[in-house]
Amino acid sequence: MKRSTAIIFFLNTVNVISLVPHEITYFLGCFENGNTAVQFEFDGEEMLYVDFQTDEIVYTVPTFIDPDPGQVLVGMSILRDAHDNKEVCSEILGVLKYKDKSPQKEDAPNSMIFSSREVELEVENSLICFVNNFYPPSINISWTKNGHPISEGVSLSRYHPNKDQTFRQFSTLTFTPSEGDIYSCTVEHPALESPTTRIWEAEIIKKDESLWPDIYCGVGLGVGLLGVTVGVFFIVKSQHVA
Repeated sequence: MKRSTAIIFFLNTVNVISLVPHEITYFLGCFENGNTAVQFEFDGEEMLYVDFQTDEIVYTVPTFIDPDPGQVLVGMSILRDAHDNKEVCSEILGVLKYKDKSPQKEDAPNSMIFSSREVELEVENSLICFVNNFYPPSINISWTKNGHPISEGVSLSRYHPNKDQTFRQFSTLTFTPSEGDIYSCTVEHPALESPTTRIWEAEIIKKDESLWPDIYCGVGLGVGLLGVTVGVFFIVKSQHVA
C-alpha cells in the first residue's frame, strides 16, 4: 500500500464570551496524492467541510441550531480561502518532495466495534467500527456476517484529524440482529503487520436488566464570536533517518 505524506495546518479561534471558553479549529490537510481537505471543528466536533468536487460548503451539524452554524463564521470567505489554500498545498508538497526524501513515520490504528443502541431481536440497528490514532490516512475497513463478507448497508465516514497529527474514521453497518449472529470488522493499514479483526456477537439484553447508559453526542453552537485568539501551527508528519 502506497505511503502518503500529509501536511496539517491548525488555525484556532477561541471564543471568550462564554463562561466556558469554546474553540473553533480550522483544519487544512495537504496530501501527497493531490487531495486537499478543509474543515472547521467546534470543540473538537466537525461543523463543516469543503467539498471540492461539488465546490460547496457542507454543514455537518443541523442548520436549525441557534445560532445557525452558517452565521457563526459570517464574514469569512471559506470557499475562496479553501481554493487558495489548495494551491498553497501543491506548492508546499512540491518543495517537500524535493528537500525531504526521508520515510514517513507510520502509526498503527486502534479499533473497536459496538452497537449504536441497545440490541433488540429483529429491530434494525447499527454497528459502528471506530478506528483511531492512525497515520497515514490510508486505511481499509471490511465487514463479515457469520464469516461471510458483506457490503450492503455499509457506510464510511471521511477521515477526521486528531490533534496529535493522527486520524480517526468510522465505518457503520446497518443491520437487523438475530440471536447468535456474529459480525466482524477488519482493519488494514500500512503500519499493521497483518489485518486486525474485532468481533461482535448479538446478545439480546432485556430492558430492565440493561446496564448500558444513554450516550448523547452533540455540539453546542449557542454562543457568538466576540474576542478571538489566533494561533497557527505548521505540522509535518515525518521521521528523519540518520
